[in-house]
Amino acid sequence: MQFLYLSRISSLATAVRHCPVSSLSAPCLVLPDVQKNELLKFAEHLADLAGEVVRVHYAQATIAVEIKADGSPVTIADKEAERVMRAAIHAQYPDHGIVGEEYGVERSDAKFCWVLDPVDGTKSFVARVPLFTTLVGLLYQGQPAIGVIDQPILRERAVGDGLTATFNGRPTKAVSVALKSAKLMTTDVENITRAQPKAHWADLAQQCDFSRTWGDGYGHMMVAAGRAHIMADPIMNPWDLIPVLPVLRGAGAIVTAWDGSDPVAAGNAVAAAPELHAEALRILRG
Repeated sequence: MQFLYLSRISSLATAVRHCPVSSLSAPCLVLPDVQKNELLKFAEHLADLAGEVVRVHYAQATIAVEIKADGSPVTIADKEAERVMRAAIHAQYPDHGIVGEEYGVERSDAKFCWVLDPVDGTKSFVARVPLFTTLVGLLYQGQPAIGVIDQPILRERAVGDGLTATFNGRPTKAVSVALKSAKLMTTDVENITRAQPKAHWADLAQQCDFSRTWGDGYGHMMVAAGRAHIMADPIMNPWDLIPVLPVLRGAGAIVTAWDGSDPVAAGNAVAAAPELHAEALRILRG
């Protein structure tokens, strides 16, 4: 799985230039306000379009699943939602690039490049557990500038620009608590065993108040919303991670890889408020 991830990220190298480790707690580039506001509205519009598609398929009696070459599941909702977002980008910003989970890369060297994951957490979607999300991100000169995390069934949404963030339209901040009171989230324990075999996950989970899975993008949104305190994602693709970075950073969270390095390059992430993040990394490293 880790080798597969590395092959994917190498193919997207021209689309994603990584933030230096020294600036992981802040956005690399900030858009002018007028331009930023326009693009934030459009990013939310893309999430709205995807949500309309996803809700239709979520309500169906059965959800057909295909297995992609990499072993991950995909549904018609994933494909249709990405298609409608791509069509909207083509119509509004024909010179912008696009990186999407289902349909690959277009104009990766563009100044603005949209990063799309129409259904992050397809297994949750298929199981009709409403903890999947639609992720919309925007790279500006290769760096994360705007992000939207949207849960279309629960109608929950976090939006960020790296400096500020909102949850359901209101300003939000990641919350720091004592480790013994921390709510810890991850995607699934099986992937921790596979992708992070040397990490001291059990030690971290034991020292927190409790831990829960089904995380994916929803777990990152819960950290930004202050409802959960630590999200530890053991393996992530660029389209999983790039959209959540401006939201988490805007909410004041620190995001690094499990070893403290750049999360996009490493393909995994730990997100939490600064002091709690440092403590979580210390335990994970052993």
